Amino acid sequence: MHIPNILTAIRFFLAPIFVIVFFSSHENYLELSAYIFVFAGITDMLDGYIARKYNFITKWGQAMDPLADKIMQLTVLICLSIKSLIPVWVIVIVGIKEVLMIAGGIFLYTKGDKIVIPAQNYGKIATILFYIAVLFISFGVPFGRYLMFIAIGVTLYAFVGYSKVSINEMKKYKSGL
Repeated sequence: MHIPNILTAIRFFLAPIFVIVFFSSHENYLELSAYIFVFAGITDMLDGYIARKYNFITKWGQAMDPLADKIMQLTVLICLSIKSLIPVWVIVIVGIKEVLMIAGGIFLYTKGDKIVIPAQNYGKIATILFYIAVLFISFGVPFGRYLMFIAIGVTLYAFVGYSKVSINEMKKYKSGL
């Protein structure tokens, strides 16, 4: 197994650790859980960098990396919502988008000759904005919630882009049958 795939696997384990720390009785639970979230982000950047630089790109990594990101993102959003740090509708929007993307990704991967749609620039920008917003919210920066709303907007815009690419791939698959 390549290092990028190991880093992706680590992110799967960081989500439950985030939850445990977030709901702990530690007085700095919010800051500590934010550090876990930052560590997850660092593993995400590192796995992508190493995979591209050393040509360790695998189908497993292309499929599991975004899944690990989605699990971490939804975990954080749910936790923040439970503590009333963000509104519930944020989870609803992101949750619906993620479920649709996962379903489309599974379809393309299993039915379309293991097709994986790579990350697009707007998706990467949305992820960066999301990380910054979570950090701002966690450390009490006043406009963190507004940045979260901007991140949601960019996420939805990215979703439209992914949808177009996915629909084109599905059309290619169907026409090749």
